[in-house]
Amino acid sequence: MDLVSPESVGIDSAALARAAEHLRTRYVEPRKIPGSITLVARRGQACFLDIQGERDVERGTPMSEDSILRIYSMTKPIVSLALMTLHERGLFALGDPVHRFIPEFRDLRVWTAGSYPLFATEPCKRPMTVRDLLMHTSGLTYDFLRASNIDYAYRKVGVGRPRPGYTLRDMIGELAQLPLEFSPGERWNYSVSVDVIGYLIEVLSSKSLPDFLREEIFEPLGMRDTAFEIAPDKVARFASCYERNLAREMVLQDDGQDSRYRDVDFHSGGGGLISTVGDYYRFCAMLLNGGSLDGQRIIGARTLDFMTRNHIPNGADMSDFATGSFSESAYEGVGFGLGFATKVDAVRNGHPASVGSYLWGGLASTLFWVDPVEELVVIFMTQLMPSSTFNFRGQLENIVYAALQ
Repeated sequence: MDLVSPESVGIDSAALARAAEHLRTRYVEPRKIPGSITLVARRGQACFLDIQGERDVERGTPMSEDSILRIYSMTKPIVSLALMTLHERGLFALGDPVHRFIPEFRDLRVWTAGSYPLFATEPCKRPMTVRDLLMHTSGLTYDFLRASNIDYAYRKVGVGRPRPGYTLRDMIGELAQLPLEFSPGERWNYSVSVDVIGYLIEVLSSKSLPDFLREEIFEPLGMRDTAFEIAPDKVARFASCYERNLAREMVLQDDGQDSRYRDVDFHSGGGGLISTVGDYYRFCAMLLNGGSLDGQRIIGARTLDFMTRNHIPNGADMSDFATGSFSESAYEGVGFGLGFATKVDAVRNGHPASVGSYLWGGLASTLFWVDPVEELVVIFMTQLMPSSTFNFRGQLENIVYAALQ
């Protein structure tokens, strides 16, 4: 990747170098994370690329710029944007009920009492809409949240759990048989909503989700290493993933050289992609540039602006509207749009990125944000689960903004 000097884009290089020192002394050398990649770009030019540690601790393989990593929920902005390209073609309206396109969802009901498999339910106050899927106000949930009888049911049924022969269509059938956490639109709850969006893309486009993403986003942007499975000729570059156990030790979670990311049947729109820092930067550069890059228009500038506004009712932030305790973002001072969290109050949030910055992260502690005011992109990659272990975003945000001139 070609880099310009930080000073040429209004960043103090000495101050920015604190990010590398911070990661090295606090995380890489103490073996809290296996390795890391940090990219900073401003005004359309990358000016900082720090690569540390290892992508495979057991084999001693160093992290490199071309390392391929699991981005988990950083898949969500890509898939949400892909759906909105179909909105631009007039194929749906945000207020359309989801059951118009996915008939299995016509008779969804809301939990009132009981546990799997015996539930008491009531009708939804209104149908689930496409906007609800994009906003995580659908009433769906995630199995790993461990906060309700519904996410327990997801675990018992195996909703969204990759296994041989299991597809998005199978997930839709399972969800149709289970109650919602709440009536659509009432609250924000992190969920499999974007997996449902992945299936909706297949219905609307008459293409598989991998084919649609490749043709409409990855190939036009030159994202050559972004996919749902690792190609045989790229396995050597695939990082291993680690997790922190109860003893606060970093242990192997998925061996990159013998990974489940081969022969994938379940194409998770909410968390299934693998990518490189260079590929994801191409995606973020397109976002910062208003929906196009190198002459390739992916989405309209006004559509993108609409997506990254706060869509929570009455301009509230997530602390006023969200349920549950897990998100890839803080709740205070952060709203939510169509596939992206967006900063609405920097003071309440406690970190200095501009109001209007939008962001998300992934389960293995990857993260990104785009700041249109400062013309800034920041991407951080590592492979440590869960993402709530360390506050990398807040720490990097403080360091990077202190370096802006």
